Amino acid sequence: MEKYCAWCERENIALEKTNVYWELPDGTKAIEISETPSISCMDCNMTYQDEQIVKEIENQLFIINTRLLGKSVSYDELMNMPKLLKRNYFDFSS
Repeated sequence: MEKYCAWCERENIALEKTNVYWELPDGTKAIEISETPSISCMDCNMTYQDEQIVKEIENQLFIINTRLLGKSVSYDELMNMPKLLKRNYFDFSS
């Protein structure tokens, strides 16, 4: 996890769980993901997700049946949903 803010590069950050809004990979809708691990900067007031969290969410949305998602889901519920694929075969970064 980061030790400083990715935006202002100061060290006055806090780890929090916040609500985020995410567009599904197929572009059909956006959902709210509650209690998402986030970083909040006390100096510049930015709240964002670490790159690892972003990748986890995006990979999960590729490998689950997104038709089962309502308008809102918690981060833990999303990450524990049954997978249709073993991994995201569309992620060529790893």
